[in-house]
Amino acid sequence: MKKIKRIGILTAGGDCPGLNAAIRGVGKAALGRYGIEVTGIRDGFLGLIENHTLPLDKQALSGILTVGGTILGTSRIKPHRMEIDGRVEDMRDLIVRNHKKNRLDALVCIGGGGTAKNALRLVEKGLNIVNLPKTIDNDVAETDTSFGFDTALGIATEAIDRLHSTAHSHHRIIVAEIMGHRAGCRRRRSEATVCLWGFFPHVDFVVDLSSFAPFILHSS
Repeated sequence: MKKIKRIGILTAGGDCPGLNAAIRGVGKAALGRYGIEVTGIRDGFLGLIENHTLPLDKQALSGILTVGGTILGTSRIKPHRMEIDGRVEDMRDLIVRNHKKNRLDALVCIGGGGTAKNALRLVEKGLNIVNLPKTIDNDVAETDTSFGFDTALGIATEAIDRLHSTAHSHHRIIVAEIMGHRAGCRRRRSEATVCLWGFFPHVDFVVDLSSFAPFILHSS
C-alpha cells in the first residue's frame, strides 16, 4: 500500500460553525501524528480548478480554533457542470490534473450534501477522497450529527425562546422561519420546548385558525 505523503483540504458550500476547528484537527493530526504534508485548497472545488492553494503548516493552523468562517474560503460550484462564458463545462479532468500537479495522495472535502455528491463524482475519476459532513441542517445520510448543527440549534432555540417571551407579553402569535433545507431537524428540536406549532416541509399540515382565537387581540 502506497504511503500517503501529502493531502489537500477544502471547504465547500455554505459556511457554518466549526469549519476552522475541523481544518485544524485534520491538519494537526496529519502533520504531528503521521508526518503528512497538508495543502489548503482555496474557495472549495474552484481552487482545484484554478490551482489556487496554500501550505497549511503548524503556524498557519495556529490560532484558528475559535475563528468563525473558514480560512480557506468556500464556493458552491459544481465541478461537473461549471458555466464558463455561457457554456457548461465538465472540469473534473482539470481537477485531476491539478491534483496530480500538487502531488496530492488524497483530498479531504469538508461540506454538506452537495459537497458529498461532488466528492463522489471525483472518486469516479480515480481520486482518493475523505468527506467530512458539515451542515447546519444535519441532513447528510448515515450521519448522526454533522458539525455546525449543534451551534445552529442552540442559536435557534435561544432566538425562539426570546420571541416566546415577547409573544406572551403582547398576546400575539409570532411566526418564526428557521433554515433547515428539507430535513427539519433543527426546527423540530429548537421548537420542542417553546412553540405551540411546528411546520415541516416534508409533513402535510392543516391549520385550524379557530385555535388561534385565544391569542388574538381584537381592537375596537
